[in-house]
Amino acid sequence: MTIFFLVELLIRMAAEHNLKRFFSKGWNIFDFVIVTASLIPIDESEMALLGRLLRIFRVMRLVSMIPELQVLLNALLQAIPRMGYVTLLMFIIFYIYGAAGSIFFAEINPTLWGNISIAMLTLFRVATFEDWTDVMYETMAVYPLSWLFYLSFIFLVAFIFLNMMIGIVIQTLQAEHEKLEGNPDAQAPEMIASENPITAPSIDARLARIEARLETLSGALLSNAKREGA
Repeated sequence: MTIFFLVELLIRMAAEHNLKRFFSKGWNIFDFVIVTASLIPIDESEMALLGRLLRIFRVMRLVSMIPELQVLLNALLQAIPRMGYVTLLMFIIFYIYGAAGSIFFAEINPTLWGNISIAMLTLFRVATFEDWTDVMYETMAVYPLSWLFYLSFIFLVAFIFLNMMIGIVIQTLQAEHEKLEGNPDAQAPEMIASENPITAPSIDARLARIEARLETLSGALLSNAKREGA
């Protein structure tokens, strides 16, 4: 596999006719690093662990070979900064609910609500719906209205913030598809004009011809009427 990757990389480098142009693309640099790391001998050397770790990433070369995978990965990388703000807001919500849970529920179950950090881990369990009802029923035995605490938290985190992240990823993925296809929105009017024979210019031309014929016909009718009257 290493020889196969090396031959494929050399063919691509030769096809570019310019190494500077080849290394101007990020995916080419990624492939070059992975293939070069695969050539490093790792037997009984100090770099053995690093070499083995880099060889694991050879499977990532599939991403550079398939354009659709590149679009998905680029969309994910571009969505991470925007998702960071949503994650920060989620952390604030986790912190607020974790502090409240550690105050009210610490005496009920110190293992789950002993301090803020443990309470936040418990809330993560609740957000993933992993046996969260057991946690809720345990606190409801002491505080019957504690279900409001859990349902409001799930509504904020599992429904609102998760859908916000999904919307960011979908929007970024759509933008990447538009880049890949050459901005189809800008070409949409031209495509419609070429595919649809009934366009605005053709309709105007037909209307002009119809008006000219009507004028000619009305002129002929007037002339006939004058002759008959004479």
